[in-house]
Amino acid sequence: MSEKKPLSFGATLLASALGVVAVSVVTGIVMLIVMIGTVASLSKLDKKEAAATKPQSVLDVDLGRIAGDRTPGGLEQSLGDGKTVGLVDACRAIREAAGDARVVALRVTDPGTSTLSWGSLTELRDAIEEFRQSGKPVVSFATMHSQGGYYLCSAADMVCLHPSGMVDFRGMGAQVMYYKDMLDKLGVEMQLIRPESCTYKSAGEVYTMNHMSPDNREQIRAYIGSIWRTATARIAASRGLTVERLNATADALEGCMAGDALRAGLVDTLCFETDVHQLLRERHGGSQLLPLGQYASATKHNPAGTRDRIAVIYAEGNVVDGSSRGFADGVYGDDIVKALRQASDNDRVKAIVLRVNSPGGQATASEAMTNAVRQAREKKPVVVSMGDLAASAGYEISCLADCIVAQPTTVTGSIGVFGTVPSAEKLLGKKLGLNIDTVLTNRNAASMTMTSRLSPAARAMMERNVEDFYRVFLSRVAEGRHMTVDEVHKIARGRVWTGADAVGIGLVDTLGGIDLALRIAAAKAGLESYGVTEYPLEKDTWTQLSELLGGGAADTDLRLADKARLALGVRSLPAPLTQTELDLRYAATSEGLQARLPFVVLGM
Repeated sequence: MSEKKPLSFGATLLASALGVVAVSVVTGIVMLIVMIGTVASLSKLDKKEAAATKPQSVLDVDLGRIAGDRTPGGLEQSLGDGKTVGLVDACRAIREAAGDARVVALRVTDPGTSTLSWGSLTELRDAIEEFRQSGKPVVSFATMHSQGGYYLCSAADMVCLHPSGMVDFRGMGAQVMYYKDMLDKLGVEMQLIRPESCTYKSAGEVYTMNHMSPDNREQIRAYIGSIWRTATARIAASRGLTVERLNATADALEGCMAGDALRAGLVDTLCFETDVHQLLRERHGGSQLLPLGQYASATKHNPAGTRDRIAVIYAEGNVVDGSSRGFADGVYGDDIVKALRQASDNDRVKAIVLRVNSPGGQATASEAMTNAVRQAREKKPVVVSMGDLAASAGYEISCLADCIVAQPTTVTGSIGVFGTVPSAEKLLGKKLGLNIDTVLTNRNAASMTMTSRLSPAARAMMERNVEDFYRVFLSRVAEGRHMTVDEVHKIARGRVWTGADAVGIGLVDTLGGIDLALRIAAAKAGLESYGVTEYPLEKDTWTQLSELLGGGAADTDLRLADKARLALGVRSLPAPLTQTELDLRYAATSEGLQARLPFVVLGM
């Protein structure tokens, strides 16, 4: 018998590599099959649950389950826990439940971790107050009330708090993080270019200053004050308190602990969640809880026999060029332009509601969408519904609409532009000892790179660029709002306004939510009955799956945290990137001129 020779190192390495590849391929196929099976089974489960609405139901509004304006669909919903609902569907479902005999009451729960901002909370609060007007009771419960969550839950007939719970009621504040000193230590200089008159356009100041400018402090104080006045006025009206008393409670932190909150009149009773269930059952005949997402899915329909449609186009997130891939969030210019064209060319669509919830972003994408709004408006009515934010580029794409509807707590305006160009000349040379030698064909060939500061000619060119775009921005607003350029400039200069203040200066037509925007659009189109078609049109499951697995340029690190949450079916996973990292990465990767809102942290 011949003795077997051991494999050589090269053969062993090759065999191991082939084994790894084979295992990876098989594992990938198995995971794909499992994912497809999961998607199919969850889709069937959703359909089964959607038909399970029973009499004597209590509609359960869990604030932790409401995220974004649009309800996730298809693959995205299935890869989560299938219970997330968008704000627009949530409000519609609550209003529909008011007239549904199967629903006897509404329960609102605040997990204290809701990501809803003031505009969304106000829209949801409006829907809850309309539900109360039907005569059906609303009961809220929380173990830990966020400040925004309490603002919403205070609309209930009875506000219940866990005996060991808390109410975060301390007033509003705003914080801006400045990076200049850190960048100085690193040897990086951020060169800010903005119109000379846009002193309120402060987004770029976080890289060039280490404190708030007077104009930025003025505008932040004005708009958080406006939001707080709206919130306290509505809480006071619901709770039978005065605004003065609420402010005194916030100043002294007299409503934070459970017992203090009860004595201050912020809550009605201290109890456990099981006590709330018993109360709903004994007083109101509620025999089972009905999840809001399930009810919204079951009741989402278009009136039978109705051919006419109103298109609702969702523009939510940062404004960016290009088209989305996978689950990447953002207002992608190409997608919105396409949606506006599809809606305006569709004979069944008689009017368009553009739902804007954006802090702004890239000027080129903004211009393309603004032009598409103008073209769509030539064919049929266009009404804008503003959510939490419709600022800067988010306001530009809104300004040419026939009518603009905003919440009093919407953050809007910020009409202005800026550009930033980082210079790592000191970092490379003095900190890292890297020397760069350059050969040029023309004197400014290397003047706009990170390896050197802007040349005088390059800076002058960029200053002309921002001034030119600012004039274009002013002219767009003047055209849409029937004002002169000078009139717009007086209220522009990059300044941020709330919806409540924007009505008085002509940037917004009326206050309300998307339900009001739909009614206005229907009236302008002469419609008494209509269905709703949502845009951008949802991609089929296979397209979403291939984009998710294949990735793409649009899938940036800015969305990694959300993808992780989606894949794991949770909402509380800590983000892998801090807000500081996200801000710096956005500044480093954003190209061209920016029409963007300054980042602040509001007391929610």
